[in-house]
Amino acid sequence: MTQNIHPTACIADNVTLGENVTIGPFVVLEENVELGDDCQIGSHAVVQSYVKMGQGNILHPHVVLGGLPQDTSFKAETVSWLKIGDRNVFREGFTAHRSATENEVTQIGSDCFFMNNSHVAHDCSVGDASIFANNVAIGGFVEVGDKVFLGGNAVVHQFCRVGSYAIVRGTSGLTKDALPFMLIGGWPVRHYRLNSVALRRAGITGARYKVLSAAIKLLKKKESLDSLQETEELKLLKDWLAVKSERGLHGFKELD
Repeated sequence: MTQNIHPTACIADNVTLGENVTIGPFVVLEENVELGDDCQIGSHAVVQSYVKMGQGNILHPHVVLGGLPQDTSFKAETVSWLKIGDRNVFREGFTAHRSATENEVTQIGSDCFFMNNSHVAHDCSVGDASIFANNVAIGGFVEVGDKVFLGGNAVVHQFCRVGSYAIVRGTSGLTKDALPFMLIGGWPVRHYRLNSVALRRAGITGARYKVLSAAIKLLKKKESLDSLQETEELKLLKDWLAVKSERGLHGFKELD
């Protein structure tokens, strides 16, 4: 097994390490931790108990994964998990907590980028290829979809959802759900328009884009989407809207 482990690292006996893992100075890996192949753990990073991560994850210095939930009713002996996919980058000071519920999971997908001092709270779910800018914080039980961008210092209240391909403007405070495919922000927070740059990069152009644009206009008027051509994106939007919301939906810039 090929590994590069600094002699000052502190690694519990029952840690599982994949192939080609690099562990820097003064790293701490607690019990019941699993690291996949090709992970790189920077100096002073801490991976606490009950963390499982896939391949190719990069932890920069002072990252802390698997901390106890910031829930005053949580008992430290509870067995719960933080599970992480592949090829994520966690920059300096990032933190993520395991679930506050017995045998449940805080989930982070693959190919995400978490910038300095961002935070994922207990029982959150973060999809694939999403980006958290500096100081982003999401509260407990928040759901973030795929290819979401959260701007610097944005915060998301507990139990809110942020749909796939959404972009949240920096310093925004979300207290309700944010629709997929949209740019959202301001004070008060409102949906502004389709996230056209991300949609273009994803190949959602032409007729597919027009269907989404028509769908948003209908949602503003609180009208049904059933008259529109069924595209992959419209199905995603309908499925997302069909899930019961705990917080309701932020309004639109032009209409509440």
